[in-house]
Amino acid sequence: MSRFIVEGGTPLSGRIRPAGNKNAALPCIAAAVLTDRPVTLDNVPRIRDVLTLLEIVASLGASVSWDDANTVTIDAGGVEVGRVDRAMAARIRASLLLAGPLLARFGDVTLPPPGGDVIGRRRMDTHFLAFESLGATVEFSEDFRIHAEGRLQAAPVFLDEPSVTGTENAVMAAVLAHGTTVLRNAAAEPHVQDLCRMLVSMGAKIDGIGTGRLVIEGVDRLDGTRFRLGADHIETGSFIGLAAVTGSDLVIEEAPMEHLDSTLLGFRRLGVDCSVEGADLRVHGSREHEIRHDAFGAVPKIDDGPWPAFPADLTSIALVTAIRCHGTILIHEKMFESRMFFTDKLVAMGARIILCDPHRAVVVGPTRLRGGPVESPDIRAGMALLIAALGAEGRSEIHNIRQIERGYERIDDRLRALGARIERRDDGG
Repeated sequence: MSRFIVEGGTPLSGRIRPAGNKNAALPCIAAAVLTDRPVTLDNVPRIRDVLTLLEIVASLGASVSWDDANTVTIDAGGVEVGRVDRAMAARIRASLLLAGPLLARFGDVTLPPPGGDVIGRRRMDTHFLAFESLGATVEFSEDFRIHAEGRLQAAPVFLDEPSVTGTENAVMAAVLAHGTTVLRNAAAEPHVQDLCRMLVSMGAKIDGIGTGRLVIEGVDRLDGTRFRLGADHIETGSFIGLAAVTGSDLVIEEAPMEHLDSTLLGFRRLGVDCSVEGADLRVHGSREHEIRHDAFGAVPKIDDGPWPAFPADLTSIALVTAIRCHGTILIHEKMFESRMFFTDKLVAMGARIILCDPHRAVVVGPTRLRGGPVESPDIRAGMALLIAALGAEGRSEIHNIRQIERGYERIDDRLRALGARIERRDDGG
């Protein structure tokens, strides 16, 4: 029943720091199950998805302890079983990430179908095909069971799509396989890179990190480690959109510049300019934002794709940003067929958006938004609606904020520090 009450239309100011990468924290937590030695992760965002996955890992027999607000230690020495609770798995997509570690360490794992955002079909076949290439068998009933007779065997593996979680599962399985695995068409997102670097710090042998071709030489065992997660480039992009929609000049501290090329290019197409100041990124949100036409005045577009293209998780943020920019632009979300359906909520707030089909929307700006009641359908659309409410005239009520809090740590506290008028209500009043 929790919701945010937002009084919009107030420019923000100040400095904000992105949390640790949510999508790196989840596979790194799963990877801790690969060893019976303690693993300590620093800069972990304390968000609902992370807490849920830690709860699942603890239910398998691991010891989990928070050393401080954003440092967690996982000791999976006590893990002996490979069955994940159905109700827990239904709460989070990342429960699927335990398949690779449990299979590699114990040779057997039973998992129920995972939960997660309802943004369209999210295939699991890439994971299963990779496991089968490494010598495992996959059986389906209400759950799915993955089993290997003895140690997994290295093999050439071509992923049928550059799936992020599929790549992560394949890598975690291959690091303990016998021989050398060559993984092609692999995802190369920053969170995949973080996972690979963490595994290397545990004793894994991985070459090609950051590319679509990973060479993994299997080892007999992995050790414990201490590893610091990088800053979240998706949260950074969300704050760029926040500054633009609210007409605010904001400084994003210690932004992950090495992972922002496509993000900055996309926002620059919307007319949102940023400048680098040492380790920080300044967003010039108070300026007028003019959408930059393509050659000969053609309508431009922002479209997502596998890394290093514009991130799919930022298409919702780009769309709401375009509402406040002068001009017309096409937002093309190629990967998930339900992610654009939240646009009806923005239209109700006054946005001029044509939803062409499940993947494409045309935005005509600028439009002054009106506050109103909205509901968060998923993590990124929820954040986009919160940004819209902060830039709108009047009062908004945002319901189902649990979705937003799955991905953004203490977002109301951090926004209030910038001057946002936002109140969280938990009592139904």
